[in-house]
Amino acid sequence: MKEIAHIETDFAEKFGIPRQSGLIEETKARIIFEPEYRTWDAFKGLEQYSHIWILWKFSKAVRKNWSATVKPPRLGGNKRVGVFATRSPFRPNPIGLSSVKLEKIELDEKLGTVLHVLGADLMNGTPIYDIKPYLAYTDSHPDAVGGFSDCVRDYKLCVDFPKELQERFNKEFVTCVTKIIEQDPRPSYIEDEQRIYGVSYAGYNIRFKVVHNIATILEIM
Repeated sequence: MKEIAHIETDFAEKFGIPRQSGLIEETKARIIFEPEYRTWDAFKGLEQYSHIWILWKFSKAVRKNWSATVKPPRLGGNKRVGVFATRSPFRPNPIGLSSVKLEKIELDEKLGTVLHVLGADLMNGTPIYDIKPYLAYTDSHPDAVGGFSDCVRDYKLCVDFPKELQERFNKEFVTCVTKIIEQDPRPSYIEDEQRIYGVSYAGYNIRFKVVHNIATILEIM
């Protein structure tokens, strides 16, 4: 398959990226296409849709071998389930699928057609294979059963974001950082309350620790 584009996000590394698309809709991203795909003709009509599907490559999780079972972080990292029952990046083919909100379509003088999206769960620079419109009448299944994911989807940390730190940044940044930490990016099998973690976001390193499900942001460098 051809890589038709790449995405520009504020996530410089895997740690801290939302575990699913749409969880933090405030996060912004741009999809930049390769020169041969930048023509406006390829996007006629897309502006009528509110959401799109992104088919992309797990470029930082490519392995020669694959495993039939994996350990989902939300199950504590010590229980194995079938790889096809998860969204683990370690798959026979390193392909990811995300549903994001289409904020706007821009005609850039140098880059051609650029898609601005919200809620992406991709690292900066991730290669993209395809874009498809999201069709609510067939893609949405409100009565669907989510397996073990339903048991853990509402888990969140309480975030203590000191006021003196918040005052250094705009409201949008504060909201995004709070929601990123709230999702608990830590591996579930680590229970070290003395450990300090760091999330890279928007050019900053957000350092925090977790004690009794309360994440305290210590510094932003």
